[in-house]
Amino acid sequence: MTDFLPLKRIDYIEFYCGNAKQSSLYYQYGFGFKLTGYSGLETKNSKCASYLLEQGKIRFVMTSSYDDNSFISEHVKKHGDGVFDIAFEVDDAAKSFEETVKRGAVPYLNPVKIEDSNGYIIKSAIRTFGDTIHTFIERKNYKGLFLPGFTDASARAPKGITDTGLKSVDHMVGNVELGKMLEWVRFYAETLGFSQLLSFDDKDISTEYTALMSKVMQNSTGKIKMPINEPAPGKKKSQIEEYLDFYKSPGIQHIALTTPDILTTVAELKKRGVEFLSVPKTYYEDLIKRVGHIDEDMKDIEGTGILVDRDDDGYLLQIFSKPVQDRPTLFFEIIQRKGARSFGKGNFKALFESIEREQALRGTL
Repeated sequence: MTDFLPLKRIDYIEFYCGNAKQSSLYYQYGFGFKLTGYSGLETKNSKCASYLLEQGKIRFVMTSSYDDNSFISEHVKKHGDGVFDIAFEVDDAAKSFEETVKRGAVPYLNPVKIEDSNGYIIKSAIRTFGDTIHTFIERKNYKGLFLPGFTDASARAPKGITDTGLKSVDHMVGNVELGKMLEWVRFYAETLGFSQLLSFDDKDISTEYTALMSKVMQNSTGKIKMPINEPAPGKKKSQIEEYLDFYKSPGIQHIALTTPDILTTVAELKKRGVEFLSVPKTYYEDLIKRVGHIDEDMKDIEGTGILVDRDDDGYLLQIFSKPVQDRPTLFFEIIQRKGARSFGKGNFKALFESIEREQALRGTL
């Protein structure tokens, strides 16, 4: 089949924040992102302040509004800080909009041309689960830093911050309500041309108390992966239900970021104050028996709290942060793939028991 929506890459992920300046500092100091662009009052943007952060191929945009009655402010009031927009670079933003809308997508932004002295971009957007959107960005006629209205912000960035080895976005996970997973799987398949890579049911992802189901969708090239989760019935409130309760709608639960050296990256992140979930030492007792030989030293793996899993193509190493805002909503996964193309199925039980311990501390289990 012809790919009716050829997506080149994840262009950026935009977060709506209560205070974008302070949020951008957290990601700079904590995660090692570099502040490269800015849009705000000083650039004649009277609506909002946006900070462009980059590391490897990752681009995050932190945005907050100057108007307490704006959509941005209402979004933050409802959800807290969180992901609003996952933007894709495309060759033709108008055609991408047309192809997805005629297949059932709800329009958010009709194609619009935005220009400055560096040329122009064409931008369009559609709605997806909750209040999240997908923007299509056409850049071939733009030579500027990022987008029209952004200026170089390197001079205002803190000095001496080094990166932490993060390279790219591996996948982004969406949480939706009970009974809605298949609806959104169909949306990504029929509207955006994604296909299903993997599927997990409540037998795969369950503990004594909670369970969830998940299907992993990916675009035609396999570069963009979006697992969709929904809760499954259990004895207590699952992490998906907790997320939905605090985020007040479906949304992005976590973003997985790749690194070529997870031990070094995680050690550096911990040094800078990023908090991670921990697993019991019993997890490591039969790890080698389960996953076979790995290149890394097991003492280092256990000491850092890294999870390991293997599939037919190799193995992966992963670890999950605690929520990065006061509401128990968005968190990050750090992942290193050594051939494996899966998502750590063998770690699900240990991971979710760890999350449940955090839920118990919060009184939300």
